[in-house]
Order: sequence, then structure tokens, then C-alpha cells
Amino acid sequence: MIGLALAAGAGPAAPAFAQEPAAQVAHDAVAPENQHQASSNQIDIAHHIGNAHTVETPFGVIHLPDTWKIRLGSDDQGRPRYLDLSPTRHLIYMLLAAVIVTLVFVFSGQSVARAQSAGRPPKGFAGAMEAMALWIRQEVVLPNVGAHGEGYAPFLLTVFFFILAMNLLGLLPWGATATSNISVTAALALMAFIVIEVTGMRTLGFKGYMKTIFYLPPGLPGGPGGAALKVLLLAVMTPIEIIGKLAKPFALAVRLFANMTSGHVLVLALLGLTFLFQSYLVGIGASVLATGVMLLEVFVAFLQAFVFTLLTAVFIGLMRAEH
Repeated sequence: MIGLALAAGAGPAAPAFAQEPAAQVAHDAVAPENQHQASSNQIDIAHHIGNAHTVETPFGVIHLPDTWKIRLGSDDQGRPRYLDLSPTRHLIYMLLAAVIVTLVFVFSGQSVARAQSAGRPPKGFAGAMEAMALWIRQEVVLPNVGAHGEGYAPFLLTVFFFILAMNLLGLLPWGATATSNISVTAALALMAFIVIEVTGMRTLGFKGYMKTIFYLPPGLPGGPGGAALKVLLLAVMTPIEIIGKLAKPFALAVRLFANMTSGHVLVLALLGLTFLFQSYLVGIGASVLATGVMLLEVFVAFLQAFVFTLLTAVFIGLMRAEH
């Protein structure tokens, strides 16, 4: 909790015989008198950034069903096991982001088509969306995926705008950032991993793809000594290649999750200073700092969607270029 964290980081207290009035004033200003006051002087950061079966709105809290479970038998101690399919806050915002992206591009595509049929360039929001999509395609996807990489543009554009929509929804009041959930970012990274590996299988063929796992450098000597060297290199390089393949989706998932979580934690911690000190001066300063961090979060929302898309395109291009 923010109150406990700041109290723990305040350092050792002054001796009771040294400056007793000042110490007593500081204790009365910061230390809570009871548990109710302690709870009112702190922000539950875990509640605001975590997942739950509730959705907060300006009109109240919507409680989602939490009984959508499939029985999977029992564990060793006889307790039932379930596959929980109940909707959560992050799932709702994921679906909302998907609907927003779909509607935006359906209507933008129709506007662009009408403008082109009329012989004029698209204007307004539709023109801005076309410019952004073309920039991602021409400057991010095609240069990094490589020649004849147009087929990967729809997937990578969808990844970019889907992540961007989830990031921006988390900046709204009463919103929730689905990308601050490691399960969400892991699922996105898993999809990227599947696309990367399937690309390698289709481009390199089975034999060529196996060489990306069981790697032997060219020019090794023949004979019994060369055979022993090949076995040694395979024993060393194969685990390294497998770890390298798994490290790519791991890096994608953790980077997106950590960056989107850390910004929200910082904003909530700054706002928590107001409730901790209960001072207008501290509140104004904390609000100014929190506003600056929120503006930075808007930039981070675009940046992290861009980085995830860029690295996925780079990984696909590296796999296609293996030989």
C-alpha cells in the first residue's frame, strides 16, 4: 500500500529525547489513528491495475458473472479443479478494443473508397487513419519482413492497432489496460511466435527449418575428429538456438506488460501522496506530476504498440532470411 511504502521508506525515527515536539507533530500528521483512517489515506494500486470480475463505470460498478466454470476432475487431495471461463475486466476491454478497431477501419475504408471514386484524396479522420496504416506498412512492415512481405501486412497492422486501442483505453477514466495483464501480452506474443515459426517452415522447408534448431557452422572438417566436433557443437548450440527462439516471445510479452504497468503504478503512487499527506499543496504538486506522467503515457501507448509490431516484423524477416 502507498501509505505503508512511504512510511517504510522514511528512514529511522528521531530519538524521543531529541526535538520531541517536531517528532510528535510529524507523527500526528502522517500516522493514522485507527484502521479506518489508515484505509482512507491510501490507494489500493493492485485493485486499480489488476484484473477482476467487475467493470467500473461513472454510474457504478458492473458485476460480471464468475460461475462460468468447467469441471476438470479433482486434484490429489480430492478438491475439484475448474477451467474458469468467466468474463473479466480485461476481457471486456479487449473485446471493446477489437470492436473499436473493426468499426474504425470499416468506416475509414468506406470513406477512403468514396473519396477515391470521386477522384479526390481522403480527408479528416479517414485520411489520418489511411496515412498511419500506410506508414506502418511502408516503413515498418515491408522493410523488415523483406521482399514479397505484403502478405504479413494485414497481421502486423492488426497487431499494431489492436495493442494501441487497448493501451489508450487504459488511459480513460474508469478504464482498464488489458496490456498490463501478463496473460494478455503472453497470448499476443504466442501468436507472434506461431507466425514467426510457421513462416520459417514455409520459407525454408522442413530441412532448412531444422537447421535453425540443429545448427552447424559451415566448413567443419570431416573424419572421426570432425564427427566428434559436430556432436559437440550440436550438444552446445541446439539448446542455445531453442532458448533464442523462446526468448523472442518472452521479450515481447514482458516488455509490453512491464511498460504499461509501470506507468499506471507511478500515476497512482503520485495521486496517493494527496491522500497520505492530506495537503492542498502536496495535492497540487502531485496532480501536476501525475498529469505530466499521463501525457507521457499517451506517447508510451503509441511507442509500445510500435515496438511490438516492429520487433515482430524483424523476427519474421530474420526467419525468412535464414539459410
